Amino acid sequence: VFRRRRLSAFLRAWDDAVAAELPTSSASPRFGILHFRPLQPRSSTSFLSIMAKSNLHYRVISLVAAREGARMPACRRRHLRPLRLVSLPSRSSSFFLHSSRVCLDAVEWMSHRKFEHPRHGSLGFLPRKRASRHRGKVKAFPKDDSSKPPKLTAFLGYKAGMTHIVREVDKPGSKLHKKETCEAVTIVETPPMVVVGVVGYIKTPRGLRTLNTVWAQHLNEELRRRFYKNWYRAKKKAFTKYAKKYESADGKKEIEAQLEKMKKYASVIRVLAHTQIRKMKGLKQKKAHLMEIQVNGGTVAEKVDYAYGFFEKQVPIDAIFQKDEMIDIIGVTKGKGYEGVVTRWGVTRLPRKTHRGLRKVACIGAWHPARVSFTVARAGQNGYHHRTEMNKKVYKIGKAGDESHAAATEFDRTEKDITPMGGFPHYGVVKDDYLLIKGCCVGPKKRVVTLRQSLLKQTSRVALEEIKLKFIDTSSKFGHGRFQTTQEKQKFYGRLKA
Repeated sequence: VFRRRRLSAFLRAWDDAVAAELPTSSASPRFGILHFRPLQPRSSTSFLSIMAKSNLHYRVISLVAAREGARMPACRRRHLRPLRLVSLPSRSSSFFLHSSRVCLDAVEWMSHRKFEHPRHGSLGFLPRKRASRHRGKVKAFPKDDSSKPPKLTAFLGYKAGMTHIVREVDKPGSKLHKKETCEAVTIVETPPMVVVGVVGYIKTPRGLRTLNTVWAQHLNEELRRRFYKNWYRAKKKAFTKYAKKYESADGKKEIEAQLEKMKKYASVIRVLAHTQIRKMKGLKQKKAHLMEIQVNGGTVAEKVDYAYGFFEKQVPIDAIFQKDEMIDIIGVTKGKGYEGVVTRWGVTRLPRKTHRGLRKVACIGAWHPARVSFTVARAGQNGYHHRTEMNKKVYKIGKAGDESHAAATEFDRTEKDITPMGGFPHYGVVKDDYLLIKGCCVGPKKRVVTLRQSLLKQTSRVALEEIKLKFIDTSSKFGHGRFQTTQEKQKFYGRLKA
């Protein structure tokens, strides 16, 4: 038996001696094939040539040749029984071949590093810290097109919850064409927003700069709360002096002069609009959310007149978005607090016997440079990050007090509301306008989300597909709901005893 330390010398010697005599195999299994062939007719010794392709898992480290009929030495691992094999086993340490009288000893070899090893976690979202504001910020609006009429490009809503729908796929040529599919959807409640101001911007070499701002005369209390940290102790005098401009002739002339200045110098017009949070019965918050919404379409003068005409008026959701439209959702994700590297970055856990913890990064860098690189996974804040989700399809727009607010479809005429039985968990009942959006949405329940028109022109078949809903699930979301309505539940159980 050759010793392990002489393996390399043995293999080199036999490569030169029997290279021409050994057969070759082009099609071998993963762990190799054993081929039998005598080297020379005059030789009384039979040899076994091994064409092993073990994918670097095992190596043959010893080979024994014996005369025909001679007694073979025992295997090193005596607890293994002699086997008649045609291929190398995947998890054996030693085996013995009776027919060929050859003893092989295969041992597991140390694995090498993978040729491809992508890093864990994306560096495109650094720094992973808490968002500076609770409301999603619109950092870019869709490109303006002056050939179209003026129109707002964004809206604010509140996440209510999720359910699922059944619809028919409309993809001619696909195997799924005219077949039913079940998809998850999110309900975002969107009460009408109130326009209370207009802002003009001029373009400079350093970007947009505010030209001037014009506010409406009457501002609701829920909006004025936004300008105070403690409304109870405040003097509540915000905008009282500004509102007096509308009562005097000089004040009206000043406001008209500011509007004319916008029409002459401004290049971008945005309106100031706030939500009607008092209509949200499931929210305890009393401060309305205020944001700037860009006006696209028409000339600058038409944009200013369009914005000024909406002062102190409500803008519904269907004035901005339509059914089957692709939109973007901007918001702040659900907060998780301080998390470790395994949860925060998804790195691999260390082996069980690792000293002083295994949910860690084993090496955080070299001695020099004597600092930890920003690319190394570290523990810290997880969640409550500002994120933008692109291309969410609007499946349905529900209007309060209208037939569209119900969850009935052309195929399911059951009289039921969009709110599931028992209400949405941690939210309540959806009573106002809402959007039914495909897929999930950032943030927890009751979180305000910003809805924006898509930045790109949608031309894909998925974006242009017409959605026909067959069924909207309204069963209880507090468990495994069985019934769609209260009447269906009472009909199944009957009258319960008092």
